[in-house]
Amino acid sequence: MTDYLKTNQKSWDAKVASHYESAFYNVDGFIKGQTSLNEIELPLLGNISGLKVLHLQCHFGQDSISLARMGADVTAVDFSNEALKKGEELCGLTGQKVRFVHSDIYSLPQKLEGSGAYDLVFTSYGTIGWLPDLEKWSNVIAHYLKPGGHLVFAEFHPVLWMFDDDFEGVAYKYSKSDPIIEQLEGSYADPKSNNVYEHISWNHGLGEVFSALHKAGMIIEYFEEFDYSPYDAFRHSEEYEKGKFRVKKFGNKIPLVYALKAKLEL
Repeated sequence: MTDYLKTNQKSWDAKVASHYESAFYNVDGFIKGQTSLNEIELPLLGNISGLKVLHLQCHFGQDSISLARMGADVTAVDFSNEALKKGEELCGLTGQKVRFVHSDIYSLPQKLEGSGAYDLVFTSYGTIGWLPDLEKWSNVIAHYLKPGGHLVFAEFHPVLWMFDDDFEGVAYKYSKSDPIIEQLEGSYADPKSNNVYEHISWNHGLGEVFSALHKAGMIIEYFEEFDYSPYDAFRHSEEYEKGKFRVKKFGNKIPLVYALKAKLEL
């Protein structure tokens, strides 16, 4: 198989500049104080002031900085060095402190010390689809959490990923082990771009997520599905309430997002 890390890293490195300048990420508003976190995950995070937080797959760190603004001691991880450069820049512009670590998820224990050192691991929206093995992912999370520490995780629903990009039909299995290799024009944040990116991804059903967390010693304390996305990230979407988007043809008939909170057993 094509080296998925190199392929995806190249793609994400190439997207950083346009994403940073896009209306989707609204960096100007963010610098002025707007949070990038959503009402789906904020109640699950609760009061994180003084907690040590590990943010996985952080892109250029808006959520990382938002967590720091809430008083957390934040370490943020991404495999795109270009993204982390922008994260450092954004920290300077916002006056916040975040420790950025350049690593893919599976290699993180070889690059970041701190086994059992974190109160909270956070990861959200468009993350696990880039990972082939969720048991490795959940083991990394458990590696860094203190006993009794929590994972807060929000993600696009696997039902959504079954459809083709125009939602005209089911194109992919709900959960599959085979990689999905695609060449796509533009991106969710820059849909009018003529740039073509090659992606390698995987679909992961909810059973796979739950099983992986359970095997790593995690107890799921909260789980909820949502019939909207907080992001206008898909074709043919409509904003039915401010900041809430659905695929127009489906309305509220399919889930678009899920969120969970899990605790590492003592």
